[in-house]
Amino acid sequence: MVLAEKKQNSLSLERKMKSDIELINSYLDKYLEIRYPHVIWEAMRYSVLAKGKRIRPVLMLESAKACHGDINNVIPAACALEMLHCQSLIHDDLPCMDNDDYRRGQLTNHKIYGEATAVLAGDALLAYAPQVILNYTPESVDRKILLQVLDEFLKAAGAMGIVGGQVVDIESESKEIDLNTFNYILMHKTGELFKFAVRAGALLSQAEEEKLNALTSYGEKIGYAFQIADDILDVTGTLEEIGKTPGKDHKLKKNTYVSFYGIEKSRKDLENICESAKKILVDSGINSELLFNIANNIVMKAVK
Repeated sequence: MVLAEKKQNSLSLERKMKSDIELINSYLDKYLEIRYPHVIWEAMRYSVLAKGKRIRPVLMLESAKACHGDINNVIPAACALEMLHCQSLIHDDLPCMDNDDYRRGQLTNHKIYGEATAVLAGDALLAYAPQVILNYTPESVDRKILLQVLDEFLKAAGAMGIVGGQVVDIESESKEIDLNTFNYILMHKTGELFKFAVRAGALLSQAEEEKLNALTSYGEKIGYAFQIADDILDVTGTLEEIGKTPGKDHKLKKNTYVSFYGIEKSRKDLENICESAKKILVDSGINSELLFNIANNIVMKAVK
């Protein structure tokens, strides 16, 4: 698939997601209004309000819609999730980690504000995100459900989630690792936030257990697929396509799906996993065009 076709497919999905993205962006702007000290809020806003796909918060909103939930109950958690994701990107890009100069098509946070402020901006987002959930979720939401969502959010954010995945990823650089270790990295470094996204949307919509379980499985597969696609694009993509410097994983001698299985098997596995994710939606009676199309788009952007 040529670049122009991939762009067209991506833009088509973005148009369908437009209302969700505009809603999320408006609330992110509101929650991150400039306060004192100005520089830290400006640094937080710089990364969070950059042009991103908002795939994780969109997944949360669409999961809530699929469960006939009230979107107003979900917006704070969706925005908190995007803040958490952006925090992880700020720290990932630091010289002591992946040492990248570009993210989302613009200079990385530390290139604009310096390393010290970038570290603090990430720290501030990590601390502020759960406050957004607690302070802005409507009081009509059952407190027991809210606490469960907050607990799962903090788990996904910490040593049992993306931090744990990142640590194992760093420790595995330039080493041969077994499949269990590799799968741990994929499921924690990337998969945890996708799983949380769909689970939070369902939980805040008081979804029945069967639908919650189906969306959980869908989220796990989409998160796994998203990382495979990211690994493929690190090899085949351009700065224009992926918004960051390509080839970084190879340069850092990271273990990726492509380094494990090669490009062709990676593409085939990506297609199979996304088909499996779509089948979960169909089999469980979850009627969501956007959730279905997100799975399609992950394949389209990584398969040429």
